[in-house]
Amino acid sequence: MTRQRLGQHFLGDPAWREQIARAIRVSPHSLSPVSKNSDKEYCWIEIGAGHGEMTTHLAATGAPVCAIELDTAFARGLKALAERLPNVTIVPGDVLKTDIVKLAAGRRVHIYGNLPYYITSPILHHVFDVAEIVDEMHMVIQSEVAERLTAEPGTKDYGYLTVVTRLHARPELVFRIPRGAFLPPPDVRSALVTLRFPGEPIDVKPEDHREFLKFVKACFSQKRKTLVNSLKSAVPRNSLREAMTAMKLRPDARAEQLSLAELAGLWKRTQE
Repeated sequence: MTRQRLGQHFLGDPAWREQIARAIRVSPHSLSPVSKNSDKEYCWIEIGAGHGEMTTHLAATGAPVCAIELDTAFARGLKALAERLPNVTIVPGDVLKTDIVKLAAGRRVHIYGNLPYYITSPILHHVFDVAEIVDEMHMVIQSEVAERLTAEPGTKDYGYLTVVTRLHARPELVFRIPRGAFLPPPDVRSALVTLRFPGEPIDVKPEDHREFLKFVKACFSQKRKTLVNSLKSAVPRNSLREAMTAMKLRPDARAEQLSLAELAGLWKRTQE
């Protein structure tokens, strides 16, 4: 059974589960499997374990697996799996209210999730809040969101979510997944995306990231407008024009044309 209000679409096709397992290196058939004897202690955190379709693959690495499941009926059903697999712990509850640092218990974190489409962005921001302990995140998400996460400057999908993702991680769209791989089939296309942490290096101190992202959000607040118009209530116009001139940016430049590094440089110059 699925709970449509929770946006549940399970990977019902075993062939696609195996393909995902290979891509994230948790299958015995992976080309470069994660070593069980790695000298870097880590754990898997699974977001939305469902029936445990992928939980067994994660557990096969030998690493501890914390399987988070909001649906109480599924969480109860997963207990039998945890009894059979001693390195699996079932964590009932909402991932957005889950203390990831506490679950990690001093270990590095690898994350896998088949994410409900309507809550992908809040989950990403929740993970980004603890990015310093995360090594990688693999997620099955809506293709439209996958394209936004991995977009390049100057393309229509490039926006605030792209920039905040690149600040914390290096995104890759691994492959697309057909609707028929899921039960029930969703109305949208899906894709597997991998985020590798940390993100692109920029000249902004971690303690200033929050203020920098406020600036980025303002830049993209009116995406079709120029930066001068988008930022008119956030940055003095003369200060902004001087910063853009110093960076050799066109006076009519828009936010979607600037890379993460360029946005960071512009923000720093407007703070001087």
